[in-house]
Amino acid sequence: MIQRRISRQIKVGNVAVGGDAPISVQSMTNTDTNDVANTVAQIKALQQVGADIVRVSVPTLEAAEAFGKIKKLVNIPLITDIHFDYKIALRVAELGADCLRINPGNIGREDRVRAVIDCAKDKNIPIRIGVNAGSLEKDLQQKYKEPTAEAMVESALRHIEILDRLNFPNFKISLKASEIFMTVKAYRQLATQIEQPLHLGITEAGGLRSGTVKSAIGLGMLLNDGIGDTIRVSLAADPIEEIKVGFDILNSLHIRQKGINLIACPSCSRQNFDVIKVVNELEQRLEDILQPLDVAVMGCVVNGPGEAKEAHIGLAGGSPNLLYIGGKPDHKINNDDLVDELERSVRDYIEKN
Repeated sequence: MIQRRISRQIKVGNVAVGGDAPISVQSMTNTDTNDVANTVAQIKALQQVGADIVRVSVPTLEAAEAFGKIKKLVNIPLITDIHFDYKIALRVAELGADCLRINPGNIGREDRVRAVIDCAKDKNIPIRIGVNAGSLEKDLQQKYKEPTAEAMVESALRHIEILDRLNFPNFKISLKASEIFMTVKAYRQLATQIEQPLHLGITEAGGLRSGTVKSAIGLGMLLNDGIGDTIRVSLAADPIEEIKVGFDILNSLHIRQKGINLIACPSCSRQNFDVIKVVNELEQRLEDILQPLDVAVMGCVVNGPGEAKEAHIGLAGGSPNLLYIGGKPDHKINNDDLVDELERSVRDYIEKN
Protein backbone atom coordinates (compact mmCIF):
# COMPACT_ATOMS: atom_id res chain seq x y z
CA MET A 1 0.00 0.00 0.00
CA ILE A 2 1.27 3.45 -0.94
CA GLN A 3 1.10 5.89 1.97
CA ARG A 4 -0.19 9.22 0.68
CA ARG A 5 1.45 12.44 1.79
CA ILE A 6 -0.87 14.22 4.22
CA SER A 7 -2.21 17.40 2.63
CA ARG A 8 -4.91 20.00 3.08
CA GLN A 9 -8.04 19.31 1.03
CA ILE A 10 -9.46 21.88 -1.36
CA LYS A 11 -12.47 21.73 -3.68
CA VAL A 12 -12.35 22.36 -7.42
CA GLY A 13 -16.05 22.63 -8.10
CA ASN A 14 -17.49 19.40 -6.71
CA VAL A 15 -14.17 17.52 -6.94
CA ALA A 16 -12.12 17.25 -3.75
CA VAL A 17 -8.36 17.50 -4.23
CA GLY A 18 -5.93 16.49 -1.50
CA GLY A 19 -6.50 14.90 1.87
CA ASP A 20 -8.05 11.47 1.48
CA ALA A 21 -9.75 12.29 -1.85
CA PRO A 22 -9.01 10.03 -4.83
CA ILE A 23 -6.24 11.34 -7.07
CA SER A 24 -8.06 13.21 -9.82
CA VAL A 25 -7.15 13.07 -13.50
CA GLN A 26 -7.36 16.16 -15.66
CA SER A 27 -6.56 17.42 -19.13
CA MET A 28 -6.66 20.71 -21.01
CA THR A 29 -8.60 21.73 -24.09
CA ASN A 30 -6.59 22.59 -27.20
CA THR A 31 -9.43 24.21 -29.13
CA ASP A 32 -9.76 27.95 -29.63
CA THR A 33 -11.64 29.01 -26.48
CA ASN A 34 -13.56 31.56 -28.54
CA ASP A 35 -14.99 28.64 -30.51
CA VAL A 36 -17.58 27.74 -27.92
CA ALA A 37 -19.13 24.79 -29.76
CA ASN A 38 -15.86 22.95 -30.42
CA THR A 39 -14.55 23.63 -26.93
CA VAL A 40 -17.73 22.32 -25.33
CA ALA A 41 -17.59 19.23 -27.56
CA GLN A 42 -14.01 18.52 -26.50
CA ILE A 43 -14.81 18.99 -22.81
CA LYS A 44 -17.71 16.54 -23.08
CA ALA A 45 -15.50 14.04 -24.92
CA LEU A 46 -12.91 14.29 -22.12
CA GLN A 47 -15.62 13.79 -19.53
CA GLN A 48 -16.91 10.73 -21.36
CA VAL A 49 -13.54 8.96 -21.03
CA GLY A 50 -13.33 9.75 -17.32
CA ALA A 51 -11.82 13.21 -16.86
CA ASP A 52 -12.50 14.63 -13.39
CA ILE A 53 -11.43 18.20 -14.17
CA VAL A 54 -10.73 20.13 -17.40
CA ARG A 55 -8.54 23.21 -17.83
CA VAL A 56 -9.31 25.90 -20.40
CA SER A 57 -6.88 28.57 -21.56
CA VAL A 58 -8.26 32.11 -21.29
CA PRO A 59 -5.73 34.48 -22.88
CA THR A 60 -8.01 37.48 -23.48
CA LEU A 61 -11.11 39.18 -22.11
CA GLU A 62 -12.90 38.04 -25.26
CA ALA A 63 -11.99 34.46 -24.39
CA ALA A 64 -13.25 35.10 -20.85
CA GLU A 65 -16.70 35.91 -22.23
CA ALA A 66 -16.59 32.73 -24.33
CA PHE A 67 -15.61 30.80 -21.18
CA GLY A 68 -18.78 32.07 -19.50
CA LYS A 69 -20.86 30.52 -22.28
CA ILE A 70 -18.86 27.28 -22.14
CA LYS A 71 -19.32 27.00 -18.39
CA LYS A 72 -23.10 27.03 -18.77
CA LEU A 73 -23.02 24.15 -21.24
CA VAL A 74 -20.96 21.62 -19.27
CA ASN A 75 -21.19 20.00 -15.85
CA ILE A 76 -17.56 19.22 -15.07
CA PRO A 77 -15.29 21.49 -12.99
CA LEU A 78 -13.34 23.92 -15.17
CA ILE A 79 -9.99 25.51 -14.35
CA THR A 80 -9.14 28.72 -16.19
CA ASP A 81 -5.53 29.11 -17.32
CA ILE A 82 -4.54 32.78 -17.05
CA HIS A 83 -1.25 34.61 -17.36
CA PHE A 84 -0.38 38.17 -16.36
CA ASP A 85 -3.75 39.95 -16.76
CA TYR A 86 -5.57 40.17 -13.43
CA LYS A 87 -8.71 41.53 -15.14
CA ILE A 88 -9.20 38.20 -16.90
CA ALA A 89 -8.99 36.40 -13.55
CA LEU A 90 -11.62 38.69 -12.05
CA ARG A 91 -13.94 38.21 -15.01
CA VAL A 92 -13.78 34.40 -15.18
CA ALA A 93 -14.33 34.27 -11.42
CA GLU A 94 -17.55 36.20 -11.98
CA LEU A 95 -18.48 33.80 -14.77
CA GLY A 96 -18.14 30.66 -12.65
CA ALA A 97 -14.56 29.39 -12.87
CA ASP A 98 -13.97 26.53 -10.46
CA CYS A 99 -10.26 27.27 -10.06
CA LEU A 100 -7.85 29.97 -11.23
CA ARG A 101 -4.51 28.87 -12.62
CA ILE A 102 -2.60 32.11 -12.13
CA ASN A 103 0.72 32.91 -10.51
CA PRO A 104 0.24 35.79 -8.06
CA GLY A 105 3.79 37.02 -8.56
CA ASN A 106 3.20 37.56 -12.28
CA ILE A 107 0.13 39.80 -12.27
CA GLY A 108 1.70 43.08 -11.25
CA ARG A 109 1.10 45.49 -8.41
CA GLU A 110 0.04 44.53 -4.91
CA ASP A 111 -3.42 46.03 -5.38
CA ARG A 112 -4.03 43.79 -8.42
CA VAL A 113 -2.92 40.69 -6.57
CA ARG A 114 -5.11 41.61 -3.62
CA ALA A 115 -8.10 42.17 -5.91
CA VAL A 116 -7.78 38.65 -7.34
CA ILE A 117 -7.29 37.08 -3.92
CA ASP A 118 -10.24 38.97 -2.43
CA CYS A 119 -12.42 37.82 -5.33
CA ALA A 120 -11.26 34.20 -4.93
CA LYS A 121 -11.98 34.37 -1.20
CA ASP A 122 -15.42 35.83 -1.78
CA LYS A 123 -16.39 33.12 -4.26
CA ASN A 124 -14.45 30.31 -2.53
CA ILE A 125 -12.43 29.63 -5.66
CA PRO A 126 -9.04 27.92 -5.23
CA ILE A 127 -5.91 28.98 -7.06
CA ARG A 128 -3.30 26.79 -8.72
CA ILE A 129 0.22 28.13 -8.68
CA GLY A 130 1.94 26.72 -11.75
CA VAL A 131 5.74 26.83 -11.76
CA ASN A 132 7.35 25.82 -15.06
CA ALA A 133 11.06 25.34 -15.64
CA GLY A 134 10.73 27.10 -19.00
CA SER A 135 9.34 30.33 -17.59
CA LEU A 136 11.21 31.02 -14.37
CA GLU A 137 11.67 34.63 -13.24
CA LYS A 138 14.61 36.44 -14.84
CA ASP A 139 16.50 36.92 -11.59
CA LEU A 140 16.25 33.19 -10.87
CA GLN A 141 17.53 32.42 -14.35
CA GLN A 142 20.53 34.65 -13.64
CA LYS A 143 21.05 33.19 -10.16
CA TYR A 144 20.93 29.52 -11.17
CA LYS A 145 22.21 29.95 -14.78
CA GLU A 146 19.87 27.16 -15.91
CA PRO A 147 16.60 25.60 -14.78
CA THR A 148 17.07 23.49 -11.65
CA ALA A 149 14.83 21.88 -9.07
CA GLU A 150 16.07 24.40 -6.50
CA ALA A 151 15.15 27.32 -8.79
CA MET A 152 11.66 25.90 -9.28
CA VAL A 153 11.13 25.48 -5.55
CA GLU A 154 12.37 29.01 -4.86
CA SER A 155 9.94 30.35 -7.45
CA ALA A 156 7.11 28.39 -5.88
CA LEU A 157 7.90 29.66 -2.40
CA ARG A 158 7.79 33.26 -3.67
CA HIS A 159 4.26 32.81 -4.95
CA ILE A 160 3.26 30.94 -1.80
CA GLU A 161 4.62 33.75 0.37
CA ILE A 162 2.28 36.21 -1.36
CA LEU A 163 -0.75 34.00 -0.70
CA ASP A 164 0.35 33.39 2.89
CA ARG A 165 0.72 37.13 3.47
CA LEU A 166 -2.81 37.65 2.16
CA ASN A 167 -4.13 34.80 4.33
CA PHE A 168 -5.16 32.61 1.40
CA PRO A 169 -4.47 28.90 2.03
CA ASN A 170 -6.93 27.65 -0.62
CA PHE A 171 -4.42 26.70 -3.30
CA LYS A 172 -2.57 23.84 -4.95
CA ILE A 173 0.75 23.96 -6.73
CA SER A 174 2.65 22.35 -9.58
CA LEU A 175 6.37 22.24 -10.37
CA LYS A 176 6.75 21.07 -13.94
CA ALA A 177 9.75 20.50 -16.16
CA SER A 178 10.25 18.37 -19.26
CA GLU A 179 13.22 16.71 -17.56
CA ILE A 180 12.01 13.87 -15.36
CA PHE A 181 14.58 13.94 -12.58
CA MET A 182 14.43 17.72 -12.18
CA THR A 183 10.67 17.52 -11.81
CA VAL A 184 10.81 14.66 -9.30
CA LYS A 185 13.48 16.39 -7.22
CA ALA A 186 11.51 19.65 -7.12
CA TYR A 187 8.29 17.97 -5.98
CA ARG A 188 10.11 15.96 -3.34
CA GLN A 189 11.71 19.12 -1.95
CA LEU A 190 8.51 21.15 -1.83
CA ALA A 191 6.34 18.30 -0.52
CA THR A 192 8.02 18.54 2.88
CA GLN A 193 7.63 22.33 3.13
CA ILE A 194 3.93 22.95 2.52
CA GLU A 195 0.62 21.32 3.40
CA GLN A 196 -1.29 22.20 0.22
CA PRO A 197 -2.13 19.59 -2.41
CA LEU A 198 0.23 19.02 -5.32
CA HIS A 199 -0.72 18.88 -9.00
CA LEU A 200 1.68 16.54 -10.84
CA GLY A 201 2.87 16.66 -14.41
CA ILE A 202 5.87 16.29 -16.68
CA THR A 203 5.42 19.30 -18.93
CA GLU A 204 6.05 19.19 -22.68
CA ALA A 205 6.61 15.45 -22.28
CA GLY A 206 6.44 14.81 -26.02
CA GLY A 207 4.28 12.83 -28.42
CA LEU A 208 1.96 9.98 -27.55
CA ARG A 209 4.61 7.28 -27.18
CA SER A 210 7.56 9.22 -25.75
CA GLY A 211 5.35 11.45 -23.60
CA THR A 212 3.55 8.46 -22.16
CA VAL A 213 6.84 6.82 -21.20
CA LYS A 214 8.26 9.98 -19.59
CA SER A 215 5.04 10.67 -17.72
CA ALA A 216 4.69 7.10 -16.50
CA ILE A 217 8.23 7.13 -15.14
CA GLY A 218 8.15 10.61 -13.56
CA LEU A 219 4.64 10.52 -12.18
CA GLY A 220 5.07 6.91 -11.15
CA MET A 221 8.13 7.76 -9.05
CA LEU A 222 6.28 10.54 -7.25
CA LEU A 223 3.00 8.68 -6.81
CA ASN A 224 4.88 5.71 -5.40
CA ASP A 225 6.35 8.13 -2.84
CA GLY A 226 2.81 9.12 -1.88
CA ILE A 227 3.24 12.54 -3.51
CA GLY A 228 0.49 13.91 -5.73
CA ASP A 229 -3.20 14.75 -5.43
CA THR A 230 -4.19 15.46 -9.03
CA ILE A 231 -2.37 14.68 -12.28
CA ARG A 232 -2.22 15.85 -15.87
CA VAL A 233 -0.31 13.89 -18.50
CA SER A 234 0.96 16.46 -21.02
CA LEU A 235 1.07 14.96 -24.52
CA ALA A 236 1.38 16.42 -28.00
CA ALA A 237 -1.65 14.30 -28.87
CA ASP A 238 -5.41 14.27 -28.57
CA PRO A 239 -6.25 15.35 -24.99
CA ILE A 240 -8.40 12.23 -24.67
CA GLU A 241 -5.17 10.22 -24.70
CA GLU A 242 -3.97 12.22 -21.68
CA ILE A 243 -6.92 10.98 -19.64
CA LYS A 244 -6.44 7.39 -20.77
CA VAL A 245 -2.73 7.42 -19.92
CA GLY A 246 -3.40 9.12 -16.59
CA PHE A 247 -5.77 6.38 -15.53
CA ASP A 248 -3.44 3.70 -16.86
CA ILE A 249 -0.71 5.07 -14.57
CA LEU A 250 -3.01 5.10 -11.54
CA ASN A 251 -4.36 1.64 -12.39
CA SER A 252 -0.86 0.21 -12.70
CA LEU A 253 0.07 1.52 -9.25
CA HIS A 254 -3.22 0.19 -7.77
CA ILE A 255 -4.03 3.73 -6.67
CA ARG A 256 -7.28 4.16 -8.51
CA GLN A 257 -9.15 1.68 -10.66
CA LYS A 258 -11.27 2.91 -13.56
CA GLY A 259 -12.10 1.27 -16.86
CA ILE A 260 -10.86 -1.95 -18.42
CA ASN A 261 -7.50 -3.26 -17.27
CA LEU A 262 -6.53 -5.26 -20.34
CA ILE A 263 -4.03 -8.03 -19.70
CA ALA A 264 -2.64 -9.44 -22.93
CA CYS A 265 0.29 -11.58 -23.99
CA PRO A 266 2.75 -10.09 -26.50
CA SER A 267 2.01 -13.08 -28.76
CA CYS A 268 4.35 -15.61 -30.34
CA SER A 269 4.16 -18.52 -32.76
CA ARG A 270 2.19 -20.55 -30.18
CA GLN A 271 -0.81 -18.19 -30.42
CA ASN A 272 -4.05 -19.81 -31.50
CA PHE A 273 -5.48 -16.52 -32.83
CA ASP A 274 -4.20 -13.05 -33.79
CA VAL A 275 -3.78 -11.65 -30.28
CA ILE A 276 -2.70 -8.15 -31.34
CA LYS A 277 -5.65 -7.72 -33.71
CA VAL A 278 -8.14 -8.95 -31.09
CA VAL A 279 -6.70 -6.76 -28.34
CA ASN A 280 -6.69 -3.61 -30.48
CA GLU A 281 -10.28 -4.10 -31.60
CA LEU A 282 -11.49 -5.02 -28.14
CA GLU A 283 -9.77 -2.00 -26.60
CA GLN A 284 -11.59 0.31 -29.00
CA ARG A 285 -14.96 -1.31 -28.39
CA LEU A 286 -14.67 -1.09 -24.60
CA GLU A 287 -13.48 2.51 -24.34
CA ASP A 288 -16.85 3.67 -23.02
CA ILE A 289 -16.67 1.40 -19.96
CA LEU A 290 -15.53 3.25 -16.83
CA GLN A 291 -16.19 0.49 -14.27
CA PRO A 292 -12.95 -1.23 -13.16
CA LEU A 293 -12.64 -4.69 -14.70
CA ASP A 294 -9.73 -7.02 -15.45
CA VAL A 295 -9.91 -8.64 -18.89
CA ALA A 296 -7.21 -11.10 -19.99
CA VAL A 297 -6.58 -12.06 -23.62
CA MET A 298 -3.98 -14.81 -23.83
CA GLY A 299 -3.00 -16.58 -27.04
CA CYS A 300 -2.04 -20.08 -25.91
CA VAL A 301 -2.24 -22.70 -23.15
CA VAL A 302 1.15 -21.93 -21.54
CA ASN A 303 0.26 -18.85 -19.46
CA GLY A 304 -3.28 -18.48 -20.76
CA PRO A 305 -5.32 -20.48 -18.21
CA GLY A 306 -3.46 -19.00 -15.23
CA GLU A 307 -3.95 -15.39 -16.32
CA ALA A 308 -7.53 -16.03 -17.47
CA LYS A 309 -8.49 -17.47 -14.06
CA GLU A 310 -7.14 -14.40 -12.26
CA ALA A 311 -9.15 -11.91 -14.38
CA HIS A 312 -12.84 -11.11 -14.17
CA ILE A 313 -13.11 -12.16 -17.82
CA GLY A 314 -10.32 -14.20 -19.38
CA LEU A 315 -9.66 -15.88 -22.70
CA ALA A 316 -7.08 -18.66 -23.03
CA GLY A 317 -6.14 -19.63 -26.57
CA GLY A 318 -6.17 -23.32 -27.41
CA SER A 319 -7.96 -25.99 -29.35
CA PRO A 320 -10.54 -24.74 -28.74
CA ASN A 321 -10.24 -21.29 -27.10
CA LEU A 322 -11.73 -21.26 -23.62
CA LEU A 323 -13.44 -18.32 -21.92
CA TYR A 324 -13.21 -17.96 -18.14
CA ILE A 325 -15.73 -15.84 -16.22
CA GLY A 326 -15.13 -15.06 -12.57
CA GLY A 327 -12.16 -17.41 -12.49
CA LYS A 328 -14.01 -20.46 -13.81
CA PRO A 329 -14.19 -22.05 -17.28
CA ASP A 330 -17.44 -20.95 -18.88
CA HIS A 331 -17.61 -21.80 -22.56
CA LYS A 332 -15.61 -22.36 -25.74
CA ILE A 333 -15.23 -19.75 -28.50
CA ASN A 334 -14.09 -20.19 -32.08
CA ASN A 335 -11.75 -17.68 -33.69
CA ASP A 336 -14.39 -16.04 -35.86
CA ASP A 337 -16.45 -14.91 -32.85
CA LEU A 338 -13.67 -13.86 -30.45
CA VAL A 339 -14.14 -10.09 -30.30
CA ASP A 340 -17.94 -10.14 -30.43
CA GLU A 341 -18.12 -12.81 -27.74
CA LEU A 342 -15.57 -11.09 -25.48
CA GLU A 343 -17.39 -7.78 -25.72
CA ARG A 344 -20.74 -9.41 -25.00
CA SER A 345 -19.31 -11.28 -22.01
CA VAL A 346 -17.75 -8.13 -20.56
CA ARG A 347 -20.96 -6.12 -20.86
CA ASP A 348 -23.06 -8.97 -19.46
CA TYR A 349 -20.68 -9.32 -16.52
CA ILE A 350 -20.88 -5.59 -15.73
CA GLU A 351 -24.67 -5.62 -15.94
CA LYS A 352 -24.96 -8.61 -13.60
CA ASN A 353 -22.42 -7.31 -11.09
